[in-house]
Amino acid sequence: MPTFDPVRSFRKLAYNNALANRRLLQACAALKPGEFEAPRTSFFPSIKETLNHIITVDWFYVDGMEGGTLGFQAFEVDEPFDDVPSLAHAQAEVDRRLMALCEALTPEKLVSTVRLHRGDRIQEERMEDVLAHLFQHQTHHRGQVHAMLAGTSVAPPQLDEFIVADDARFRGREVAELGWSEETIMR
Repeated sequence: MPTFDPVRSFRKLAYNNALANRRLLQACAALKPGEFEAPRTSFFPSIKETLNHIITVDWFYVDGMEGGTLGFQAFEVDEPFDDVPSLAHAQAEVDRRLMALCEALTPEKLVSTVRLHRGDRIQEERMEDVLAHLFQHQTHHRGQVHAMLAGTSVAPPQLDEFIVADDARFRGREVAELGWSEETIMR
């Protein structure tokens, strides 16, 4: 009988996160001039603002989980990227850091304390709670961008084909391009 691995879900979510971000940003790269920054109806009023928010929050939490002290410096510039290619490159880099962090997880690390530097205080949370929050945050805002794409010249991409084994046929090309294997992301 297989044993339960409490880290497995977080590893899979990290790969899912990277693949969904890649697919979403590839779609955004095909936007016509002006569509990236055009005003839209959502929590953040443009695709550009929403994607910049995703990455700055990623910087904050991933750094904290790595033991860093970046803290609110992650938010010094509200929109650090004006174009999709540079944003996509930076997002891929922070996604790689998050995957490496999840690959190195152990059950003990999942219950360890993460210290998040919040300016005048240090927030202490369990690693598993910070990871769950970060993946929820990513999914929430990617969904907003997905909805905003529906009002552009680019069709919103499929974003939910990355967790179950049966969906391998939909992600195979991308997995190969990234140098991953199904065995890596499904273990």
